[in-house]
Amino acid sequence: MRPARRYRSATGGRRAAGLMCAAAVCAAPLLAGCGGGSDSGEEQSRSVPASAVAAPATASPSSPASASSPASASATGRLTEDQRERKDLVPADKTGYRKAADIATGEVSGGKLTKAELKRGSDRKPVWMSTVAAKDGTEHDVTVDAASGKVMRNRTDSDQDADDKRKLTDRLSKAKLTSQQAADKATGQTKGTVTSVELDDTDDGTTIWFVDVVTTDDWNKTTYDVNAADGKIVRKHVDRD
Repeated sequence: MRPARRYRSATGGRRAAGLMCAAAVCAAPLLAGCGGGSDSGEEQSRSVPASAVAAPATASPSSPASASSPASASATGRLTEDQRERKDLVPADKTGYRKAADIATGEVSGGKLTKAELKRGSDRKPVWMSTVAAKDGTEHDVTVDAASGKVMRNRTDSDQDADDKRKLTDRLSKAKLTSQQAADKATGQTKGTVTSVELDDTDDGTTIWFVDVVTTDDWNKTTYDVNAADGKIVRKHVDRD
């Protein structure tokens, strides 16, 4: 049998309320009985006070259950996986972006840095993985130990062809800002630690420095897109994950 509430109509609801009220009247010890069916008794059985129907409980606006949005992970001390990775990685870097960039470019005669990123190496220790372009556009992958500043690897990109080198030299010719200057633009907006810089082109052909800055109070990462030609910040994105 289905629950009776599925069949209840407005009229049926009032009739059921009246029957329950009449039963209560009949059971009261002070009444002589309910068989008389007096007018007053009928009126009482038909009129059910609104207070007799229990209203569903509602959460108070000030109660925790009514909060419109959960607290941020950093505010509650619960860090995301990426935030924990940054918290472990950044303090372990004793070299820093600027020194690592200088060490990497020093490995290539006349070289220009096009990328540097702080990440874990194969042994899980922090390293700066950098790309340095020679004058002819040949890319050198240079890995610098983030703890000691020692060069761990310097090798050329064997996948490059003549067209790749031409595109890279063309990109560098459009970049009027160095990676260091782009990093300064970003940290001028957000005080923090630079963990990545990369030179690349957008779909419309604009040459951009992408700079990641990590703030150590919440371990969020802010990415700035800096126009490599005029130094204007064209986009800002905060990664709170």
